[in-house]
Amino acid sequence: MEYSPPPLFKQGPSALARLFTFVGLALVLLMTDARFQTLEVVREVIGTGLYPLQRAALVPRDLIVGGADLFVTIHSLRSENQALRDKNLQLSVHASQAAQLLAENEHLRRLLQLQQHSTIQTTPTEIQYDTRDPFTQKVIIAGGSRQDVQAGAPVVNENGVIGQVTRVFPLQSEVTLLTDKDQAVPVQVVRTGIRSIIYGTPKGDVLDLRFVPTSADVKTGDELVTSGLDGIYPPGLPVAKVIQVDRQTDTTFARVVCEPLAPVRGARQLLVLRYDARTPPRPTDTDTGAASTGAAKAAGKAKTRKDAKAAAGNSTAKPAATPARAAPATVTGARQ
Repeated sequence: MEYSPPPLFKQGPSALARLFTFVGLALVLLMTDARFQTLEVVREVIGTGLYPLQRAALVPRDLIVGGADLFVTIHSLRSENQALRDKNLQLSVHASQAAQLLAENEHLRRLLQLQQHSTIQTTPTEIQYDTRDPFTQKVIIAGGSRQDVQAGAPVVNENGVIGQVTRVFPLQSEVTLLTDKDQAVPVQVVRTGIRSIIYGTPKGDVLDLRFVPTSADVKTGDELVTSGLDGIYPPGLPVAKVIQVDRQTDTTFARVVCEPLAPVRGARQLLVLRYDARTPPRPTDTDTGAASTGAAKAAGKAKTRKDAKAAAGNSTAKPAATPARAAPATVTGARQ
């Protein structure tokens, strides 16, 4: 009588032998695939066949993410559209006021026969990268001497002053930001017209308005614009707003802390101004010497004319005196 198991339950090689066999086969396949890329075709076929299943499995996720993005985009677009409409309305009002003031200014200048105060040319540019020095507030912009960018030119955006060009290369330029500790801008208070100079700070987050007397009418919320007295910055550009005024009795000047009106670190697109202030040239030593020489000559001529007149007066008076002396003699002879 045979007690061998049926064919379905017959055991082949042992489990340990099968383990070593499959481990060896896996190692061989890994090495050949890593070295000779033998299974690359098989992998592409499997990936192509499974791609529709993967996309079908990701459809619910894509629908949820797309719907959320759609609602967020619609909300942001509506908010941005409303903000742009409000800003457009404000700009239209300001534009109408500016046009009226410009026409009035032109009329007054023609009435007084004055020249135009300045001409401003702009060069659009954008920030490329920050400088490597962590102790300075400087950036590199696109545009250099080939784009007519000049050293010392003011750099602004739609909100106000950003900085000033300090170094110019052929295709790039270095801009020192308004908040740099070595940057100074002549400004004046819009409300009162007080003029002073604003400086950056070592931290680069606020501005310091210096040389303001303690008795000056400066308070929190006052806006500062460029005064234009330096001949570099055009007058009227927004610069900063006063956020703190500290007056002490034992000091001559008050400590006035301001914040920039323009996002100095957040700006990307900028404008480089080429400001040409039409001011008369300062008199040189040669002009002064020529003026003094001309004055001396004029004084000499006046003195000569005065002496000549005096001499002429004396010569005219002498003949008149002679007949006066002779008259008494004639009268005496007649009496005799």
